[in-house]
Amino acid sequence: MNRRSFISTAAATGTAAWLNTECSLAAEKISLATGDVILFQGDSITDAGRNKKDPVANEGLGRGYPSYIAADLHRDYENLKLQIHNRGISGHKVPDLDKRWDRDCIDIKPKILSILIGVNDIWHMLAGRYDGTAEVYRDGFTALLERTKKGLPSVTLAICEPFVLMSGTVKENEDKWFPEFDTRRKYAREVSDKAGAIWVPFQKMFDDAVAAGTSPGDLARDGVHPTPAGHMLMAKTWRKSVGI
Repeated sequence: MNRRSFISTAAATGTAAWLNTECSLAAEKISLATGDVILFQGDSITDAGRNKKDPVANEGLGRGYPSYIAADLHRDYENLKLQIHNRGISGHKVPDLDKRWDRDCIDIKPKILSILIGVNDIWHMLAGRYDGTAEVYRDGFTALLERTKKGLPSVTLAICEPFVLMSGTVKENEDKWFPEFDTRRKYAREVSDKAGAIWVPFQKMFDDAVAAGTSPGDLARDGVHPTPAGHMLMAKTWRKSVGI
């Protein structure tokens, strides 16, 4: 789906009401310099089918919000030759990020580091494949950001709000997901604030789009993984929040 057809579809579903809303999410714009590195980290939502064998190719950014953000930034800052990387891996949780953090984050030396993590920390628990509590998520995430700031003292952190929509597996198992998921979202915000990070309000963004008339299934059919329309909405909100 290209941008023109997305806007046309959004106008019919109500998403356009959110896209056209003036948002002052970022306190100030971030200045970019030639060769600056931007890194996206997370799970399958960030991974979005990226080519892991050739991460520097266009396919290495996947088909999700990082690829839309990268395309826009390369267009808007063509002369800066920005280096934009995606190291999201499907199925990963906070402990998985911790195991690969030196190779997949510290060594890349990003100026801006964006992290979206948390849905698998609860989903895998509900499926009986993980025993991490909400507090394990909070404490592990806190430790990861402390480690990051020690290794990259000048990095700008952007912590993305974990989200789900009331469709697919989430709607079918609502009583299992909530209020547990809300607790984890609250902890993500606490961790972000403690680290002095930029907060990217993805759950609020999706809630507002649904309130404006968009069907949750049009944004994430299974309630977790965004559609192209959902990813485009994320890309727009990320740029407004981060200030670039």
